[in-house]
Formats: sequence, C-alpha cells, structure tokens
Amino acid sequence: MEMEHSALRSRQRGLSFIGVIVIGLLAVAAFAIGGQSVPILIEYQAVKKAATKAAREETTVAGVRAAFDRAAAIDDISSITGKDLEITKRDDKVVVSFDYSREIALVGPAYLVYRFRDSVE
Repeated sequence: MEMEHSALRSRQRGLSFIGVIVIGLLAVAAFAIGGQSVPILIEYQAVKKAATKAAREETTVAGVRAAFDRAAAIDDISSITGKDLEITKRDDKVVVSFDYSREIALVGPAYLVYRFRDSVE
C-alpha cells in the first residue's frame, strides 16, 4: 500500500507555488508594457497617415507643415510637429520624412525605447 502511494506521488506533475508567482509576475509585466506600447504604436500610424496626407495635398514646405499640424491636432499627435518633418521633392513628388523616439520607463534606470523613422510620398 505504501509503495503505491509513493508511486502516485512520483507521477504527479504541475507548477509549484513559486512557479505560479513567477508566471503571474511575467504576465503582469507583459500586460503593463503592452498597455503602454499600444498607444505609442497607434500614434505612429497616425503620424504616418498625417504625413502621407500632407505630402499628397500640399506642394510647399510651409503648406505640408501646416497640413501636418492640422492633422496632428485632430489625431492628438504629441510626439512630433510639422517643424520636425524633413520635406524634400523627388520627381515632382513631395517626400515627407520623420524621425522620432518614445520611451517607456520600466524599472529604475531601465527604459524601453521605440524609434520611428519613415518617409512617405
């Protein structure tokens, strides 16, 4: 009888309490970082859309910057402004380039940095 009992115990599988705590902490960290990352990525898509629209609608540097600033006010873009854009022409097309970064504070001196660089016509 005692032999069967110890044989059953040796076949038991599962997580220990410490394992559950570690997995829980990792899940909380992933959700916290993900929750802060989603708005940053949504803002990048808005920046790209605003830059594309400004490049297609305007032909002057001042016009492109003003159009971008109008779209930024509507889409609540705060990481970059029209004066931060690099505006050039390539084959009679306006090319708008941008380069900016956003940070998420993790723990102590550790940061997660997103760097965005793109060009649109």
